[in-house]
Amino acid sequence: MSYCVNCGVELDATASFCPLCHTPVVNPKQPVDTVSPPPFPTRRGEVPPVSKWELALLLSAMLASVAVCCGILNLFFVPERTWSLYIIGAALMLWLWFVPPLLLRGMPMLVRLLVDVLAVAVYVLLIAVDLDGMDWYLSLALPIILWGGACVFFLGALMGGGKRSILSSITLVIGTIGVFLIGLEIFIDRVVLGRWEPGWSLVVLTVCVALVIPLVVVRRVSSLREEVRRRFHM
Repeated sequence: MSYCVNCGVELDATASFCPLCHTPVVNPKQPVDTVSPPPFPTRRGEVPPVSKWELALLLSAMLASVAVCCGILNLFFVPERTWSLYIIGAALMLWLWFVPPLLLRGMPMLVRLLVDVLAVAVYVLLIAVDLDGMDWYLSLALPIILWGGACVFFLGALMGGGKRSILSSITLVIGTIGVFLIGLEIFIDRVVLGRWEPGWSLVVLTVCVALVIPLVVVRRVSSLREEVRRRFHM
């Protein structure tokens, strides 16, 4: 058995150089075995990446298969209810969520958000069709979905404008939640009462503001300390 003269690692009989430090092996008493196979691959190999198109095709086939099978089953099992629309809508929503972003890596955030909001809107629409509830869909569900999408887009635009600290991100998330709940209560009151009567959403907004104020103060103090430290070292 040979050992590397440089690092001392134990060498295989087929090794012509040290696999650790690449020092050539010279041992007159034990020439290199060029007949036996080496204990490890001599050429670097890479696992071929998974094709995005094949993965997208697989996901599409799986979701389409579930949707078609449930649609056919609906013809024989409880045919008086279009319960399969729930599953078909969920399959369509999942397809819109995963397949287009998989194939279009450079898709802008606004386009991705519009696709996601469209997926949710279509899914809730199918539920409304099954429940014969187009009135509540148009007057309540669709505005809430669009308002939620607008809040998420606003939050993404603020957080995507550069690298932000954890405190800044938490502040933006809490503030966006408070604003979204204000709009949620407005839509609900408009449908139920015909007008907006400020209530629980203002309480939640107050709590969000109370949570945001300390975060803003801590963030501001940290920024001032960093600025003072930078000037001191200069």
